[in-house]
This record gives sequence, C-alpha cells and structure tokens, in this order.
Amino acid sequence: MEEALRCAQRALDAGEVPVGAVVVCAGKMVGRGWNRNLSDHDPTAHAEVIALREAGAAMGNHRLSECELFATIEPCAMCAGALVHARVKRLVYGANDAKAGAVGSVMQVLNHPALNHVTEVTAGVLAGRCAELVQAFFRERRSPQDS
Repeated sequence: MEEALRCAQRALDAGEVPVGAVVVCAGKMVGRGWNRNLSDHDPTAHAEVIALREAGAAMGNHRLSECELFATIEPCAMCAGALVHARVKRLVYGANDAKAGAVGSVMQVLNHPALNHVTEVTAGVLAGRCAELVQAFFRERRSPQDS
C-alpha cells in the first residue's frame, strides 16, 4: 500500500486526482498506475486500469488470477469491472469512496452475486492516509482563490 500511496502522489504532482494502484504477483510488483485521465486525455486512465494493463503485459496474460491489486481508494464501477475480467485474486484498498465506490459503498460490481468470479477483499488499509490525500486535493481545488 505504501507503493500505491507513492503512485497517488505522482498523480497529485501531475494535477490529477491522487489515486494510486499496484499489482503484486508472487510477492513481486508487476504493475503500477496512477490517475492519468487529464494527462492522457483518456477517461479510462484510472490508476487501477493502468496497473492492470502493466501487469497483463508483464505476465503475458490478460488473466491475473494469482495477483493482488492494492489501491488507495475503493475502485469505481469501471475499475471493479476490470478486476472481475482480469480475475484478480485479491483486492486491498485504503479508503472507501462514498460517491463512486463499486465494492460496496455505492454499488456492488466486484463480487456481485450474479457473477462467477469471487475476489477476496481487504478494505481500510492505511485508510486515513489514503483518504486525506484525496480530501486535501479537493479542499485545495474548492478553496477560494486569493485575490
């Protein structure tokens, strides 16, 4: 999760929403990502998707069934769907996302009862640090500009 937080910091440094993700397989990091929606002009360039793309390339397979994904924030519907399609074994995330979380906060895309893949989930790892990074970003964006 520390590496995911470093990735989130890279997003923040680039002016992106500070979310980071890493994929680990057999104790080795095989993918990492941070939000790049604005930089890449790509609505799918979420940290988790980028980390999954890197992991797929590194593993030589679109199925990541022995891998774990660590994300600073609860994945959205798109990212949760990508985790399902990749057959990720385990998701570990920091802070819940009360506005867009698709692991249980708003909806349940990951581990939906109608799907045939179950991903182990561990939530709340370094949640305070993960949440503060995102909250500080939005506080800064919403604060009135000094005149």
